[in-house]
Amino acid sequence: MISASTSSPDTLDLSITGMTCAACANRIERKLNKMDGISATVNYATEKAHIQSADGSSAALPDAQEFIDLVDSMGYGAQVDRPASAAEDAETEDDGAPDQELHTLRQRVVISAWLAVPVIALAMVPALQFKHWQWLSLTLAAPVIVWGGWPFHRATWKNLKQSAFTMDSLITIGTLSAFAWSLYALFFGSAGMPGMRHSWVLFGPDAGSTHGGPAGDIYLEVGAGVILFVLAGRYFEKRAKHRAGSALRALTQLGAREVTVCEWESAGEVGAGAGSVVPRSERTLPIDQLQVGQYFVVRPGEKIATDGVVVDGHSAIDASMLTGESVPVEVHAGDRVTGATINTSGRLVVRAEKVGADTQLAHMAKLVEEAQSGKAPVQRLADKISGVFVPIVITIAVAVFVGWWLATGDIARGFATAVAVLIVACPCALGLATPTALLVGTGRGAREGILIKGPEILESARGVDTAVLDKTGTVTTGEMTVTAVNSEPGWADAEVLRLAAAVEAGSEHPIGRAIVDAAGEQRGVETKETGEKVKRFRSIAGRGVEATVDGRMVQVGRGFIEASSELIPVIVDGKLAGSIEVRDGVKPTSAAAVADLKRMGLRPILLTGDAEAVARRVATEVGIDAADVIAEVMPEDKVAKVRSLQEREAVVAMIGDGVNDAAALAQADLGIAMGSGTDAAIEAADITLVRAELPAVVDAIQLSRRTLRTIKGNLFWAFAYNVAAIPLAAAGLLNPMLAGAAMALSSVFVVSNSLRLRGRS
Repeated sequence: MISASTSSPDTLDLSITGMTCAACANRIERKLNKMDGISATVNYATEKAHIQSADGSSAALPDAQEFIDLVDSMGYGAQVDRPASAAEDAETEDDGAPDQELHTLRQRVVISAWLAVPVIALAMVPALQFKHWQWLSLTLAAPVIVWGGWPFHRATWKNLKQSAFTMDSLITIGTLSAFAWSLYALFFGSAGMPGMRHSWVLFGPDAGSTHGGPAGDIYLEVGAGVILFVLAGRYFEKRAKHRAGSALRALTQLGAREVTVCEWESAGEVGAGAGSVVPRSERTLPIDQLQVGQYFVVRPGEKIATDGVVVDGHSAIDASMLTGESVPVEVHAGDRVTGATINTSGRLVVRAEKVGADTQLAHMAKLVEEAQSGKAPVQRLADKISGVFVPIVITIAVAVFVGWWLATGDIARGFATAVAVLIVACPCALGLATPTALLVGTGRGAREGILIKGPEILESARGVDTAVLDKTGTVTTGEMTVTAVNSEPGWADAEVLRLAAAVEAGSEHPIGRAIVDAAGEQRGVETKETGEKVKRFRSIAGRGVEATVDGRMVQVGRGFIEASSELIPVIVDGKLAGSIEVRDGVKPTSAAAVADLKRMGLRPILLTGDAEAVARRVATEVGIDAADVIAEVMPEDKVAKVRSLQEREAVVAMIGDGVNDAAALAQADLGIAMGSGTDAAIEAADITLVRAELPAVVDAIQLSRRTLRTIKGNLFWAFAYNVAAIPLAAAGLLNPMLAGAAMALSSVFVVSNSLRLRGRS
């Protein structure tokens, strides 16, 4: 088990509690950034603060308690976002149940709805207004306004002590003003008289009571209705965050929870031979207790506990759950293995090299969280507006109240209009527009194996017009298949294949498995497990395999005799008997993915170090034009090829899968790492694809574009809502309760629009 949240001496992540709107996040961010040498970002959607050195240096930050005390002094809560242990993760694993805060909020919404709906109905439908209906409305509305709205009132008070105003300030001022006015009218005015009737209009302030005068009007439905609508909006917002975060939690659940640590009498015993080491003792520990340098055993079918190096044993590793690569990779002593991958066959002894937050899986999860916590350039404007919006709105509301009072002499109408301005102007939707879309978009990406490094990547993905594709492992399967057998004079094709398969049956190399599979059920092919004809099997590093078959020495491999990249020589008793053509087959999905890239307006280019003939064959199979094939390119020259395309004004996405592609990935306008998921590739890339399929590239670009479109759509409607609603409210054309409903619905619209990213439309 891992946690996505990690901190190093030069960075710090804090979990923030008590934020109720984007203005809160903006205020905390500004306060943190006033500290010397500090650069901080606070994300309202993820409720996290990311703190680092202002100049990007690796200088150590002050003690975390300084930041926590600062946040606490502002009326919010903060704690270091630490990695959870395996036991903690097991207890908090997402089982579909909402967290306590979401559960409490839902209770508040349900109870407020039961109480507020009758109040709204009585105010809106005069036929329901019996003799003393106004006192029943007070009885039902008071708990909603006081208890239901308590989170807003508490936040307003805390912020007021800091001379700050937030969205909660608008809600509290508006609803408590409506409540106080109603209490005055009921107890000291004419609104409490038996038989009082109250008319209600959809557009404009209430028409008033039948008793006339400002003291005859009550606004209990405004206070209760606004609280209900805002609470409902807050609940749906919180639930959306919880649902969007489930993808990241699922990624962190991939790792092993326990590890079998082993010890020997002396270090010299380790690596004595494949499967030959017998430990002095073994013990099972929780994964969070494993330390760097310790040795652990991985039996067939078990997950590899952490990143490390094989010191003993031989097996094939299934990394499909982490990388999407369908072909198990052979590992021997000296090979590196990655945590969360599965040992499919032999017993391995591994020395731990990275644990906890340093592992590749933790790093991948961290990429997702950083993308969700970061801020796209388009969000900066929204943050600036949210930071100054509330004081401006309060000023407008006061001016509207005075203006209506002086112009009409009707203090009640002035009051109702000012309340409508206060409530309708809450910038909730503006603050939610960008972070919720990022949260949902990157969350969906994580579920599909698409890890977006940061929100600024969305802008890069939008402008891409050229896709440069590495061949091996990207367009092709990396899974070898036999396409032809070429025998020398005096030999039959079937005999050459039979002898090669007999030897390769003792190997688990992908090429060997391809030859054995091709031989199939051919009579006479024996394996070391079932027959007596194959003896003295030996695998020779860098050359191939050999064995005695029917008394003849058979050698299979390119290292025994010079051959082209797709031919495997078969040598019998020192003489060439024939060759087997083995190709890295094109993935079944590659041709369709290339077609999709073209439909999206991208020009696909195949870039590979393979021979020209091989590259052209692959390009033809997947539909890449011959003019767009760049072959026989050394790894160090890939950067120059990408730069050359950029100099011709192409916006380049480079898609590669390994260390050799890292420099080109960094050079490209958009770097997409896929397949092997090496540290170098992930670090250099802007997007990492955990599943090694070319359609994932299409999905990544489409998802990035859709997320950016959603953000811009959210911002447009949030801005348009406030630009249109405030003048309408100030003109007296919005009932205060309708203004509250419109404000809440604007937030729900933004969240719902963002949740559309979970689908594929």
